[in-house]
Amino acid sequence: MDSSSQTPCSVCSWTTEKQKCCSYVSQIKLFYGAGDRGVWAIGSHLILKEQPNHSPKTQYETLSIKFLKEHTTIPVPTIVKNWVDNGRNYTLTERIKGQTLGAAWPALSTEDKNRIADETAECLLQLRKFQSSRMESLNGGPVYSGWLFRGEPSVPHGPFASVDELWDDLAIGLSKLPEKARTAFRKRLPKCTPYTLTHGDLTNCNIIVNDGHLVGIIDWEGTGYFPEWWEFVCAGIGFGDDDADWKDLLRERMVSFPTQREFWRDFNALRRYPQLNERGQALMKELMGD
Repeated sequence: MDSSSQTPCSVCSWTTEKQKCCSYVSQIKLFYGAGDRGVWAIGSHLILKEQPNHSPKTQYETLSIKFLKEHTTIPVPTIVKNWVDNGRNYTLTERIKGQTLGAAWPALSTEDKNRIADETAECLLQLRKFQSSRMESLNGGPVYSGWLFRGEPSVPHGPFASVDELWDDLAIGLSKLPEKARTAFRKRLPKCTPYTLTHGDLTNCNIIVNDGHLVGIIDWEGTGYFPEWWEFVCAGIGFGDDDADWKDLLRERMVSFPTQREFWRDFNALRRYPQLNERGQALMKELMGD
């Protein structure tokens, strides 16, 4: 017997040999995995997210969904149960009927796409009503954003009570820059207040649609009170052509912060110092007074 047929699957522990000897076909499917996290579909009605319980971030999605259910009409999943077992955090939610916008996009009409963008923008207007004097999570803890801080998304930042505290954290990513350039760039940090409740990852795989309408927004674990411009800025980060087209439509309907977007793009370019691209090289000359 081939030994490989006895090697259990690292996900379900089933072996090829067992599969041959049994007619059972599981309706529990792993459909998304990243790093040490996984998301399972349990039949057609439930979704189970499993991840390490090593940071406060693991509780943020449950906290955010409960808050949004109570205070908004934004379509979010319904939580069935959340628990911790053997160092792992599990969140069981009802599955929203529909498909991701990414999957639906090619078949959608222009009218459908515009309608979904309108409906999503209305949800974002509801989020913008919730503001804080500090940059923090909903429970007053740190925030998480690999895109804003250009690091690992599981690294906590803050909370920050002032723009100087925020800059000190951002400046860690510019530590290789000459001090003159870093000091000059500090003056370009935009006004950040009021810190505004932000989803922070409106990629097309986090938008659920059905029959040409928005029916759900998922993945709220990165939610927190961020600079008022951050939702607009991070909606300018596209993952492939379809996602970029989606976000172009969405940004047209959002409160616009073009200057702040350029600041973030400059920050992202300078973080690569001394391996600067054309944008970074031009910016360095300007900052150094060359």
